[in-house]
Amino acid sequence: MKHRTLIKLLGGVAIAWALAVSVAGGARAAEVTVLASTATKTALDALAPQFETATGHKLMITYGASGRLQPEIEKGAPFDLAILSTMVTDALVKQGRLVAATRVDIARSGAGVAVRKGAPRPDVGTVESFKRALLDAKSLGYSEAGATGQFLMAMFQHLGIAEEMKPKLKLARPNEPSLQALANGETDIGLPQINEALVFPGVELVGPLPPELQVYTVLPAAVGTAARNPDAAKALLAFLATPAAISVLKAKGLEPG
Repeated sequence: MKHRTLIKLLGGVAIAWALAVSVAGGARAAEVTVLASTATKTALDALAPQFETATGHKLMITYGASGRLQPEIEKGAPFDLAILSTMVTDALVKQGRLVAATRVDIARSGAGVAVRKGAPRPDVGTVESFKRALLDAKSLGYSEAGATGQFLMAMFQHLGIAEEMKPKLKLARPNEPSLQALANGETDIGLPQINEALVFPGVELVGPLPPELQVYTVLPAAVGTAARNPDAAKALLAFLATPAAISVLKAKGLEPG
């Protein structure tokens, strides 16, 4: 979804954002609770101070895999805005926990190939070389709740190596990123979101998946139906659609939604 379309969907929220910036000093400051996919962490950590300075609002962000944040929301965890995967967002909209009219695609993240820092970097530029890299690896880490882990087996099936890869797969420990095992040398290769691999300590991004295999994880955002500060949450949505915010998203390995 292009920036112009996003603003159109937000309607008057973009205008409200501009007004909020101009009168931030006199506006009532609110604490905005955000539940967000880990894929957005580096971008939101950079953008949060800008938003807070411009509006006077305070962001309280909890990060996690979308599949782990969903049950927390279903149990009644309080929040104003959620930025999660498409599947989880749509399920929560259907349950009435997110306001459908506020749902917008903030960004999308592609998957890449990562290795431990200093380890040999395999050739992953073509489907065949990527397939060979997978078969040569002794182990591959993944998170069952993470977005990338959800399409691994389908990709392996497509490549015709599903049976060969099954014994190589190493599930991440509970509440631990799959890249941690890679950084520790417990696995040989990882297929994380590109933006996560760019900043994870002890890990190097080899490159994106070959174009023929690339799968993008779209990250929609929506205001919670029980939000305590819905207007401030909508202001954050509008802020994330501004050119300055989009520039940061790109710098952090995300593409505009």
